[in-house]
Parts: sequence; structure tokens; C-alpha cells
Amino acid sequence: MPKNVFVLGLTEMQLHELETLEDADHLRFHDLIGYAPLIEPDEFVFDDLLEKGRAELDAFDGTIDAIIAHWDFPTSLLAPILAAEWGIPAPSLTSLLKCEHKYWSRLEQAASVPEHVPGFAAFDPFADDVRDQIGLEFPFWVKPIKSHSSQLGFRVEDDDDLAHAVRELRGGVQEVGSAFDEVMAMVELPPEIAELGGTACLAEEILVGRQTAPEGSMARGRFGVHGVFDMHYDERAESIVALDYPASKIPRWVQDRMAEASERFLRHIGFDDGCFNVEFLWDEERDRLGIIEVNTRISQSHSDLFAKVDGVSNHQIALDVALGMEPRIPDDKGTYEVASKCIILHREDGVVTRVPSEQELAELERRFPETVFTIKVEPGDRLADLPHQDSYNYGLGDVYLGGDDPDDLERRWQELSSSLLFEFDPPPSGDR
Repeated sequence: MPKNVFVLGLTEMQLHELETLEDADHLRFHDLIGYAPLIEPDEFVFDDLLEKGRAELDAFDGTIDAIIAHWDFPTSLLAPILAAEWGIPAPSLTSLLKCEHKYWSRLEQAASVPEHVPGFAAFDPFADDVRDQIGLEFPFWVKPIKSHSSQLGFRVEDDDDLAHAVRELRGGVQEVGSAFDEVMAMVELPPEIAELGGTACLAEEILVGRQTAPEGSMARGRFGVHGVFDMHYDERAESIVALDYPASKIPRWVQDRMAEASERFLRHIGFDDGCFNVEFLWDEERDRLGIIEVNTRISQSHSDLFAKVDGVSNHQIALDVALGMEPRIPDDKGTYEVASKCIILHREDGVVTRVPSEQELAELERRFPETVFTIKVEPGDRLADLPHQDSYNYGLGDVYLGGDDPDDLERRWQELSSSLLFEFDPPPSGDR
């Protein structure tokens, strides 16, 4: 009898990736809650989304065998809450919040892997004494204790930068912070976390080096890493422009240290029966390995890359964990030796007047087989109005492509990117 797998915010691209799984013919994939309510709104009510998920599962006429998440908050917390309610293996909510709450996570990291933690401080962006609360020397990063991707994250060089960042934080921190408060109310919090609230922010010492991320699982107490990624920034070191799999520029011994630190932290917080990816920066010159953040899910950005290289997406791991099975690690059965997600960025605000046509994309797919394009804008869109953007660049779309080696991958991307034509008009005069 087919098993029913529910995926929060399921897209057509992700459905295609799910169809690469072993035994896919014996699985039935179902969207849960929907992409738009989970990903597109500027603000949302967590309890409403949770009730919507419960209602859809209650109304389903069949077995509920697995619930999977691959998006950031709120799906990263909705899925394990719902899974636990339906008797599906999932991490405890407290262990998840010790990762998702950036300040709480830093406290737990400092207690378990202190050699990998930058200097940090929590602060109230609505207070008058923000600079005194922070106490770090310039420069440093500031960000909400919970946000989407890199939204409202700012590099602060001086007092003027800090004043600008605080204004932006005050204007946008409640979009996610209020919903995060709803989740925090579900567990018993230590006093130093409870008094902060969901709209608090975090300042952190700036880490430097090459960004990399192991992705893995903890299943019934057994830790494993199933892939490691190189992550590349733009020339200003502000926005990620590409993810490469497998990591080719990180020595094996550094990858082993990342795995050891990840396992030590996850065991310390009691995380089990779930997937993770941990973002690090490796400073080769000082041989310092610093944790950026810990994510409590597989990454949807990685899924197609696993399929291209290993022949099966990382959903295989998430599904096996949810079904209580031994995670099956993919094993180089894909078409390509390496793969990359390349992010199309535009720095200045404007109104989109042209995007690559379907015919142009089809021709590129013919020239570069298995390349996947996700164009996220259309003519008439104002870039400043796009949801879930980082603080420095606008994301126009993503390109997933494979290659024979890193040099071949770079050549393909250069040829592809020169053929992806976007055009813009200036934003309306006097606006913003």
C-alpha cells in the first residue's frame, strides 16, 4: 500500500526532485498548507498556520506516514510539531528552538563548542541604549534573533551604520518576530531567553573565511553527514551568489572538524530524529572554524544538486528519518560530477521590464541538459517590493546546473549567465 508523504509548501520543482527517491512509485506526495501561505506573506500568524495544517491532516482519508520541511521558518517548526502530533519521528520543539533562536543557539554553542563561536550580544532594537547593550568593537553584524534567510542582516562599521540598521530593524523585525513569539510560548524558556521576546536582535563579531556547510541527520541517536557544500559570496562579501556540491575547496580534515562540532552541539541540545545543515566559515590563515548558524532541516537549495550528482535528492534522507528507517546516503549515481545553484542578483532598485522568455530558457536547456531555471520576477515587478530579500541585493532567480569538474561548471555558468537578459526601468521618481 503506498505511503503518504506530506511536504509543506510543495512546488513543482520539488515534486520532480521527490520523484527521484528510491521506491518513489510506492509513495504519494501531498502539499501541506500550500506555498503561498507559508512563503509569500510579509506577516503571518503561526497558530493559524498550525491549525490549517492540523485541519488538512485531519481531513485526509488515508495514512499519514511522513511530514517533511525544507523551507525556513515557519515550515521548519510547523513540520516537526505536526509530525510529533501524528506519531512521526521528529526532534523536540525545545531542541529546535535552541537552533532557530539565534541568541539561544549562541548560548548553547558557547556551552558545547566554544572554540567555534564568535563574540555576540543580544539587544532590544527599540531601546535607547542599543550601543551600550552590544558592547562589541566595530565592525560587527546585527540581525533579528529570527528572520527569513538574510533579511534585516546588516554589517555595521560605525555609529551611523548602527543607527541605519536599528531604523530598519524597528520597521521590520515584527514581521517574523511576533509569529516566533507564538512558538516560544509553547515551551518552558530559561529566564534570559523569555525576557528578550521574539523581536530581540543579535550582534555578532564578524567571521571571515570560506563559507561551507555540512548537511546531515540525527536518527535514533545516530549522527551522519550526507553532503558538504561550498558557498560563494559576491565581490563585496554581502550576498551568496552560488552553492557548489560537493565541496571541492575545503580539505577533508576541515570537513571532519565541522562534522565533529555539529555532532557535539546537536547532542548537547538533545536534537534527534531530524535533519540539519550547519553553516561555517573557515579562516584558512588562522585555521579558525566559526559557526554561522544551525538550520534544522534539509535545504531545498541543495535538493536538485544532490539529484544531479548522486541521482537522488536529499529528500531521501528526510523521508527515511521520518519513516524510522536507516538513512540511505546517495552514492554518485547522478549525471554530473559537480553541481551548483547560481543566484541571479541585481543590486539597484528598479521596475522589471524584461525577463528571459520561455523560448530563450528552452534553448538554454537544450544546450545545457538538466539545467533548471527558476525566474522569480516578471515584467512590472518593483524590486523593492519583493518579499524575503537580503539587505544588499535583489534575487531575480536561480539556476541549477551540473558539470564534469569545477572548471567546467564555471565555464557553463559564464556562458549561461551571459544569455540571461533582464531589463529594468528606474523606480518611480521621488518614491522611497
